[in-house]
Amino acid sequence: MSRYWTNKIASLDPYVPGEQPQDKQYIKLNTNESPYSPSPKAIAAMQAQVSDDLRLYPDPNCQALKNALAQNYDLSANQVFVGNGSDEVLALAFMGYFANGKPLAFADITYSFYKVYAGLYGIEPKLIPLTDSFDIEPSDYENLDVSGVVVTNPNAPTGKALPLSDIERILTANPDVVVLVDEAYVDFGAQSAASLVNTYPNLLVVQTLSKSRALAGIRVGYALGHPDLIEGLERLKNSFNSYPIDRIALAGATAAVEDDVYLKDICAKTINTREKTVLELEKLGFSIIPSATNFVFVTHPEKSAESLYLSLKEQGILVRYFGNKPRIGEYLRITIGTDEEMAALVEVL
Repeated sequence: MSRYWTNKIASLDPYVPGEQPQDKQYIKLNTNESPYSPSPKAIAAMQAQVSDDLRLYPDPNCQALKNALAQNYDLSANQVFVGNGSDEVLALAFMGYFANGKPLAFADITYSFYKVYAGLYGIEPKLIPLTDSFDIEPSDYENLDVSGVVVTNPNAPTGKALPLSDIERILTANPDVVVLVDEAYVDFGAQSAASLVNTYPNLLVVQTLSKSRALAGIRVGYALGHPDLIEGLERLKNSFNSYPIDRIALAGATAAVEDDVYLKDICAKTINTREKTVLELEKLGFSIIPSATNFVFVTHPEKSAESLYLSLKEQGILVRYFGNKPRIGEYLRITIGTDEEMAALVEVL
């Protein structure tokens, strides 16, 4: 530990991202990246930005991208916030809406970055246990004395999705605090709460271009919500970094959002491959949690998750292993790749 560190730095327990090893080529099924290229229109838009104009700052308001997203969700541009990946959007939301002295409610098994943000901003987590079948039970989010609620839908790493009726139950039970719905994987089989934004002023929907739009490399995420919530995020952003999205990323993200045909095509491919993979894994004795994402969460009654993870890695296939985490230590999270990549996985297993 450096003698120059503050107590804040020393107390942090940082997020650990999925492995990105450099020792050899792997079939990467561990970080939920898309196996498909981004929209050709997005690539062309980004290539066009590689010019002398890179000497100029990007649009700090990201207006073209906001307009495209607003049109996509039938909202107004002042109901859209754009950030450097959904992680930055989440970080600003945690700072702005949940760091007020009360606990923040979220599931005990969910995106592990939430605990990191809570530690960074001094927020006490109020962990709501999933059911034995890894479901979020809406009634568990009633009668809470909290600063806010975060729901990941579909949840990660389980892959399970809630219907919009359950999201509405949680919103209705918590009218005085922000309910953040993190929808990183929503395009793979769940219903987006974006349709509820005009009904619930306490709803903040967060999405990303990293998964379904195959743009993890440019780091663009966004939030949808009441203009008051969006203005709060803008105030925070402009007190921290007025230019979070560069010119290349803005052009590519805008073109990708406008190319709805390509989005639906690669999502359909991923869903089809997921369902075929589930059938093959079940033949091998795996138990699989029903998934509405671009990954599956699996366990085997006779093989330890650690031994499977290590054996797969030795043979050139990376999956996500969660170590000794409570309740999920014997599960693996497997990203859905191409048909060929998943056939290779099944063959090795």
